[in-house]
Amino acid sequence: MSNQEPTYHIPLKYRKMENLHIVFWLFKDISWCMVWKPLGIIMIVPTLIVSIQIAWRTRQYMSELCHNLAITVWITANSYWMISEFAGFDTKHLFGNYTYKHLAIIPFGIGILFLAFYYLIWKPRHKHEFETM
Repeated sequence: MSNQEPTYHIPLKYRKMENLHIVFWLFKDISWCMVWKPLGIIMIVPTLIVSIQIAWRTRQYMSELCHNLAITVWITANSYWMISEFAGFDTKHLFGNYTYKHLAIIPFGIGILFLAFYYLIWKPRHKHEFETM
C-alpha cells in the first residue's frame, strides 16, 4: 500500500464495541441453538443496540452505513425467527405454504435492499469517492 492511498481507521473504542457486539450476537445465537429462551430473548436488546450504534457511528461512509444497516436488519430477522420458535408459532400457517417464521424474510429483504442500493446505485455514481468497500 502506498502512502498516497487513503486509509480508514477505526478508533479503538469503536473496535472494542464491535468486538463486544460479536460476543452479544454469539450469546444470542447460542441461546437460540440451546433453546435457552430467557437468555436468548434478553441478548436481543444489547445485540441490536450496539448494531444500531455501529451503524450510526459509521454513517459518514455510505459503504459502512449500508452494510451495518444490513447487519442490523439481519439481527432483527434472526431475533424474530428465534422468538417465533421459542413461542411456538413458527410453524403455524400464515397463508398457503408460508408460516409465521417466513415473515423473517421482510427484514432479510430490507437488508438486501440496503446492499443493492449501495452496490447498484450509490457506488457506481460515486466511483471517485473514498469508501471502505
